[in-house]
Amino acid sequence: MEAVTYELKHICKQTGARRGVIHTPHGDIETPVFMPVGTQATVKSMTPEELKEEVKAHIILSNTYHLYLRPGSKLIKEAGGLHKFMNWDRAILTDSGGFQVFSLGDLRTITEEGVEFKSYLDGSKHFLSPEKVMEIENDLGSDIMMAFDECVKYPSEYEYVKQSMERTTRWAARCKAAHKNTEKQSLFGIVQGGTYKDLREKSVKDLVEMNFPGYAVGGLSVGEPKELMCDVLRFTTQNLPEDKPRYLMGVGTPDYLIEAVLRGIDMCDCVLPTRIARNGTALTSHGKVVVRNATYEKDWGKLDEECDCYTCKNYTRAYIRHLVKSNEILGIRLLSIHNLRFLTKLMENIRKEIENDNLLNFKNEFYKKYGYKD
Repeated sequence: MEAVTYELKHICKQTGARRGVIHTPHGDIETPVFMPVGTQATVKSMTPEELKEEVKAHIILSNTYHLYLRPGSKLIKEAGGLHKFMNWDRAILTDSGGFQVFSLGDLRTITEEGVEFKSYLDGSKHFLSPEKVMEIENDLGSDIMMAFDECVKYPSEYEYVKQSMERTTRWAARCKAAHKNTEKQSLFGIVQGGTYKDLREKSVKDLVEMNFPGYAVGGLSVGEPKELMCDVLRFTTQNLPEDKPRYLMGVGTPDYLIEAVLRGIDMCDCVLPTRIARNGTALTSHGKVVVRNATYEKDWGKLDEECDCYTCKNYTRAYIRHLVKSNEILGIRLLSIHNLRFLTKLMENIRKEIENDNLLNFKNEFYKKYGYKD
């Protein structure tokens, strides 16, 4: 029996979008879901209690690469695993570190065996193989582990993407063989292949034959046009099993979340809500609000009249602007609570609209209000 399983509850008659539940050792996750990113065993500036009570998150993501470098996976294992270490009793997904390693550029060397790279912290040399990544993720004890993959940049030549995709498939098989804790942790495979549909099709076919309990779509939203991303995503998900969760990696803007769900995705993650909070920006139902701007100096309204978060219940745009302009930590915290809740609330609404077979109408209304052009 796999540690993580998926239950399909409804398919939207209007769009084909999926409504389901992911069952994990640390609780059930209603899908589609947005996962806040807690790269270094913390969602920036948030306490676990705030994530649960204010954001209403049921799963967060942490980063294998960063936690391996600091404080080290052995220390976290000694602490009782990542859940105990960070005082989070709900589900955790750990990515493999592939995206971080491959974004290092000249600081890393790829071979069939794995990747040698220099630490961004102190320049020390390290080597990650599929087997080493599995050891680290087993030490961390996350509910969902990601296989080690290569995320290629856009655009990339066909032959390089082909070689990279085939290597990622071989690495996935090595990850599966090295995974030691199948009763408590589930390992997801990652589909690669850039924007080349034949490579995506081959990647899906080979990974599905390995029978992973879930599949991620990697290597999208890395600079390609939105229309191309949506087209490749639709093609890819059509070839994935219906009875397993589907995760689109690194997507978090409201329009991309909606478009991903419309194309059969169940899970998304992104650093966007906390990153833009640190720049003094809020996501609202009428588009982004750069609250540090002078226009909000005497604005006594909420960030978003339609939002139910702690920030919107208690504080004005003028006060939050004052905090941001004064470099007060509370300003970042209040914006982070709001932005994270905005996206989890968006997904709650999406789930309702899927059940009502009304997602396309919801998308059109949301786009119009937010200011998006379809």
